[in-house]
Amino acid sequence: MTNYQGPEFQLVETISAADLARQGGFQPRKTPLLVKGAVKSWPAWDKWTFARLAELKRPDGSEVISSFQNGLVEQGVTKEPLDLPVAPYLRELDDLARKIRAEWDGGTGLCPDRIWKGLKPGDRFHLNWDHLRSFTPNRIYLAQWDILREFPEMKKDFAIRTLWPGWRMTWKYVFIGPSNTVTGLHYDFPDNWFCQVAGVKEFLLFPPENTPHMHPSKKFDWGATLSDINISKLAEQPQMREDFAKTKGLYARVEAGDALFVPKQTWHCVVALEPSVSLAVFGLTLPEVLIGGGKAEIKALLHRLRLYRWGNCTCHKMTAAPKA
Repeated sequence: MTNYQGPEFQLVETISAADLARQGGFQPRKTPLLVKGAVKSWPAWDKWTFARLAELKRPDGSEVISSFQNGLVEQGVTKEPLDLPVAPYLRELDDLARKIRAEWDGGTGLCPDRIWKGLKPGDRFHLNWDHLRSFTPNRIYLAQWDILREFPEMKKDFAIRTLWPGWRMTWKYVFIGPSNTVTGLHYDFPDNWFCQVAGVKEFLLFPPENTPHMHPSKKFDWGATLSDINISKLAEQPQMREDFAKTKGLYARVEAGDALFVPKQTWHCVVALEPSVSLAVFGLTLPEVLIGGGKAEIKALLHRLRLYRWGNCTCHKMTAAPKA
């Protein structure tokens, strides 16, 4: 895939948290926005380290057990989740993060430092897709950990209202994993504030007008529409690779302390450059709850009753890849 250029990208619109506050704060929008340093004033910035999260205990003093995602779920075969203790995993990530930071030379990534640091708003560029060729897709990943339901007192560590004023029904999920994890191409029906507490992630975003080239999948995922395009295996998908190259994308390097607004129905995928701790906050206004939320819940109910896309989903083990 050495000669594959893929889609053309531009940088996501970016603003500092201080400048956003001076402008009167966040206003509703339909395009992504990267807010630099938004998380650094929140308690989570100091409290949500790998080491401190590893100290969490249940009220009875027992260790925290969670369900780990076993490899990529957005594309391909969904594997059985793994129920594992959280603390040893977090301590291992803490060691890995220290080693990576000590050895980091900026030469890796979809957009290496030598390119990224020279980019200006409006510049058009291509990504280094060879970066994904050496990835091991079967990494375990603490994805969509509902930690704030298990430890509700930790909600106050994220001052999300400073970014997102007004009432919304929200869902908050934590994503913790090593470098080189991939969240596959998809879009969510709610808006999302993606808050990066530790580590660095590369976000690739594609506005809704790119849908004709995205090969929407029939694989079921509550609240999301998936793509059959696997960015880690583009060399094995020649037709999808050609269609993917016709899209126009946006690129964001989301560093520790940043928050990225991902509008609903914006296709996106994520690649971790470092071990990371991230919080995704999905939100729906009242009209969105009544319309989009109701439709999603009906589909979820039918799925649980095995009447809608059973055996082809991200939530249950699949024995084989579904036929196209």
